[in-house]
Amino acid sequence: MKRLTPPCIALCALLLPAFAPAQDLVQSAGKHAKVVLDNADVRVIELNMPPGASTGMHEHTTDQLVVFLTGGTAKQVGADGATKELTRKAGDVAWSAPVKHDTTNESKTPVRTLVIELKKK
Repeated sequence: MKRLTPPCIALCALLLPAFAPAQDLVQSAGKHAKVVLDNADVRVIELNMPPGASTGMHEHTTDQLVVFLTGGTAKQVGADGATKELTRKAGDVAWSAPVKHDTTNESKTPVRTLVIELKKK
């Protein structure tokens, strides 16, 4: 029985994050994210990502608009592990349905965005 305990603990440590709920963007991105408006209709998050910074795995539970204040290249990793490369320029606007992902700034310069989460009525 004692021989099974360490492997069981290691297996649980590996599998548990897959079943844990994803964090909110503001929690997962920490100092890179700041709520600039929060009311009954929307929550607006200013995201300032230095080169190489990651938002951490997080979940958007409602539809959202993302306004790119600066351009850049990013890598997104979905909850299923699928990756995609994104290149945006300043002024681009993107729409997204609810999603769970992690985004890393792969640019050599900071990327600034406004994430506008639409609250459900």
